[in-house]
Amino acid sequence: MYILKTEAAFDSAHFLSGYKGKCSNLHGHRWVISAEIASEKLVASGQLRGMVTDFGDIKRDLKNLADEFDHAFIYEKGSLKASTIAALNEENFRLIEVDFRPTAENFAEYFYNRLSELEYNVSSVTVYETPNNSATFMD
Repeated sequence: MYILKTEAAFDSAHFLSGYKGKCSNLHGHRWVISAEIASEKLVASGQLRGMVTDFGDIKRDLKNLADEFDHAFIYEKGSLKASTIAALNEENFRLIEVDFRPTAENFAEYFYNRLSELEYNVSSVTVYETPNNSATFMD
């Protein structure tokens, strides 16, 4: 089995609605996404001969996914009042509404699925919300 691994990162703010603790308050992270792509065999011919895939492609695609969230306030759908969203929009803040609680666990699954949609054979995705705390999703 061959495993390729690459990383990308983004900075964003979030909070955990309904959580009793520090993370219920708005705060930020330097999220690091570590993706592993697996293959039983290498490409046999052509430009990619001897490779699983082009590192340049997977690095670009993972960076593009990370950049979608960079320097934004990520919040779970239904967790903010309409007036709060309107006020933040009036201030021209970059807001991203997601259908999941923005935890490292859910982001790991989200990025796993997005890379899979790009037709990578994803083995696992790990998302670090701090250098010492991460969550991994594998199917």
